[in-house]
Amino acid sequence: MTRFPPLVEIPPTAGLPAQWSDLLALSGNLAAGLAQQLSIPLPALTCSGTAALIVALRVLQQRLPGRTALIVPAYTCPLVALAVHFCPPLRVVPCDLAPGGISLDAGQLASLCDEQTLAVVVTHLAGRVADVDSARSITAKAGAAIIEDAAQAMGALDEGRSVGLKGDIAFFSMALGKGLTTAEGGVLFSSNPELNLALQRQCRQDLAFSIGWELKRIAGLWGYTVFYRPHGLYYVYGKPLRRALANGDMVAAVGDDFSAQAIPLHTLGRYRQRVAAAALARLPAFLRQGRERALRRVDLLRQLPGVGVVADSPDKQGTWPFILLLMPDNKTRDAAMESLWTSGLGVTRLFIHTLAGYPAVTSFLQPKLLSPNAQALATRGLSITNSPWLSDDMFGRVLAQLRAALG
Repeated sequence: MTRFPPLVEIPPTAGLPAQWSDLLALSGNLAAGLAQQLSIPLPALTCSGTAALIVALRVLQQRLPGRTALIVPAYTCPLVALAVHFCPPLRVVPCDLAPGGISLDAGQLASLCDEQTLAVVVTHLAGRVADVDSARSITAKAGAAIIEDAAQAMGALDEGRSVGLKGDIAFFSMALGKGLTTAEGGVLFSSNPELNLALQRQCRQDLAFSIGWELKRIAGLWGYTVFYRPHGLYYVYGKPLRRALANGDMVAAVGDDFSAQAIPLHTLGRYRQRVAAAALARLPAFLRQGRERALRRVDLLRQLPGVGVVADSPDKQGTWPFILLLMPDNKTRDAAMESLWTSGLGVTRLFIHTLAGYPAVTSFLQPKLLSPNAQALATRGLSITNSPWLSDDMFGRVLAQLRAALG
C-alpha cells in the first residue's frame, strides 16, 4: 500500500500528546489531581501498571493467606501473568472471554473460581468496560477478590462512575500511548478505605527510589515530547516495526517480548508526577473528542460484512485508545494486515497470542480449560488507532483496504 503522506507514522494508540510547557511544570499533585478528576480515592503511584498489580497481589496474599490461584483473561497482556513471579506460590489460571467481547466468560469463570482463588482479574481491554458485576457474583461465593485491570481505560465510566470502583482493587497504566503518561507509571487504588491504606503502605515498603530508572524514564518522557507526532514516530516506531516484521518476529512488532526478570520495581519520581499533573487538565477534553471520533468510525466499520466491533453496553462509557475488530476469519485478518500493518496508518494487532502462546509465561500458568473466544481475538483480531492524527481521509483508506480483504 502506498504510504500517505511520506515518512509519516500514525501511532497505534491515542496517547495524549505532550506539550513543552508540561516539562517545565514546577508544581502539581498528580495523585490528588487524579482523585479529583476521576472521583476515585487518593491513589498510590507506582513505576508501572505491572508494579501496581504486584503490590495489589501482595496485599491480598496477606489478607487471604494460603490461596494460590489468580484467574486472568486468557487473552491479555503477558505482563499480567508475569506479575506472579513476584508473588510466590501464586499461579495463573486463564479464563476464556465472552463471545465477541472482552468480559470474562461467566460459565467458565464459575467452574474455575474456588476456595484456592486469591483474585480474579477483570480487564477493561482496549478501553472497553468489562462486566464486573457478573464476576463479582461468582467471586463472592468463593471469597475471592476482584482486581480491575484498567490499564487502558483511565477515564472510562461504569454506570456513571470511574471504572475500578466496583472491584476490590484497581489500577491504571501511565505507559507511553496509554492516554496520560509518565513514560511508565501506575495508579493504584481501592474503594475500600482500609484496603486503600494497605496499598499505600505496601507501596512505601516495596518500592524504593532508583536514580537510574528515574533518569531513564525522564529521558523517555522528553523523547515522547519530541517524537510522539507523525513524523517522529516514523523513525522511533515505524522503522523498528518494519524491521521486526521483516524478520518474521510479530511478538517484537507489537512489543509483547517481556520477561519477568526485566520488570523493575521502584517509585514514580516527583518530577514526572508534576509533568503528568500539568497534562492532566487536557485529558477530559481529549477523551471526549476521541470518543466522538471513534463512535463515528465504529458506525462505518459495522457496515463491513462479517466484521465485529468490540464495543460497550449502553450503561458503560469506555475510552477509545483504538478500535478493536474481529474479522470473519484468520485468512481475511491476515490479508488486511498484509496491506495495513506497514502502511503507517496505525493498524496493528493487540496481542499476538493468548497467554498460553508466550514461552515466558507458560511456567506460571495452570491451564485447565480451552479458551476458543480468547483464541478468536488472537487469530482474527486487529486494531485501528483512534489517534487524532488519523484523518478522515486516512481512515477511508483503512476502510478501503478492509473491504478489499473481505472481498
